[in-house]
Amino acid sequence: MHEGRQASQESLDTSSAPLSRNELHYRLRQQSLLGEFGRTAMQTRDLREILQRATELCAIGLDAPFVKVLEYEPDEKRLMVRAGVGWAPGTIDVVSLAADIGSPAGYAYQTGTPVISNHLEADTRFRTPKLLADHGIRRAINVLIEKGGEGKAFFGVLEVDSADPGQFDQDDVHFLTGFAGLLGVAIERQQADAKLQEALKHQALLTREMSHRVKNSLASVVGLLRVQARSAQSQDVTNALQDASLRVSTIAEVHDHLWRSSHIGYVELADFMTELCKKLQGNTGGHTLHCRADPMLLAADHAIPLGLLINELVTNAVKYAYPEGGGDIEVSAREIDGHLHVEVSDHGVGLPEGFDIDQPRASLGFKVVTGMVRQLQGHLTLLKDRPGTHFLLDLPILSQPPGPAGG
Repeated sequence: MHEGRQASQESLDTSSAPLSRNELHYRLRQQSLLGEFGRTAMQTRDLREILQRATELCAIGLDAPFVKVLEYEPDEKRLMVRAGVGWAPGTIDVVSLAADIGSPAGYAYQTGTPVISNHLEADTRFRTPKLLADHGIRRAINVLIEKGGEGKAFFGVLEVDSADPGQFDQDDVHFLTGFAGLLGVAIERQQADAKLQEALKHQALLTREMSHRVKNSLASVVGLLRVQARSAQSQDVTNALQDASLRVSTIAEVHDHLWRSSHIGYVELADFMTELCKKLQGNTGGHTLHCRADPMLLAADHAIPLGLLINELVTNAVKYAYPEGGGDIEVSAREIDGHLHVEVSDHGVGLPEGFDIDQPRASLGFKVVTGMVRQLQGHLTLLKDRPGTHFLLDLPILSQPPGPAGG
């Protein structure tokens, strides 16, 4: 460590002398550059961009044409150039330096001590790395880049080099050490964000896989219900099993869209309703089902009860609206002022006189409807001023997913 302290002190001690006008401007500019990098580091998520901007600002701050960020590679036990200014093409991510104490950068990394060498060609403490010799480097400063947090880890080294004669001094070390500190914090934050994003991607994968498996399991249940419906001895049992298979199929349809969706936990309403109506059309006999929906994202916990609502109302229209033959059944969904307006209508014979959807003697299908409406905290209206049957659902549903934790 004594050798490191000597290396760090090879400079002109000007701390007791008053600063000249040019020197004061020089130091104030360095402080300004530290502030600028702090803002950049907090606003930027791309590590490459952060490292590169650090080298550019350090070059300005020390009036030096060569700067590089070196990342320690434990497998190779070398310091790889990850960003820099002034170096020949093909240097970044290709050239590496030894990380032993025989090189200036290696000494700074191994000991944590800043290194100033103002006469590399005559400095007997270190060998001059080939990269520096090829570029005619005569003086250099190296400081450790240390990531924060408990159990501190070391990223690598921040190095500033110059081919011009002159002196780097202790104030320059202070500037570069401050820069390396900010850079370490930015690197730690970026790596933590990367781990978080990886964890979120893994969670998303698990969620999609779960929805896919649920969909497949529900499809198996649908198949069993349909087999039982075909072998039932009673028409009432057959009808009940067919209705149950439609309800389970509707839930399976939601999970099918969930595992395919790019937004975890959400389905695209227009696509979902189109597919749902196609499946329902296969059970309408001679009826024609028309479906329209606004494009919007809908949370799964809204999509499942909404799908069941539509399923029940369409099934009811198929059974009772046109006793003499086929007819049109229309389904539409529109977003208006943060509410979802869903209308299911037909032009058939209408509901029986005095029908009350809230009465306990209503059918199981209507009990499902009223239960789903309550679950969604919505409102169901039966429009009686038109021929046929017209149900209007007003559901307060948020259509947009939360923003990404960083997309």
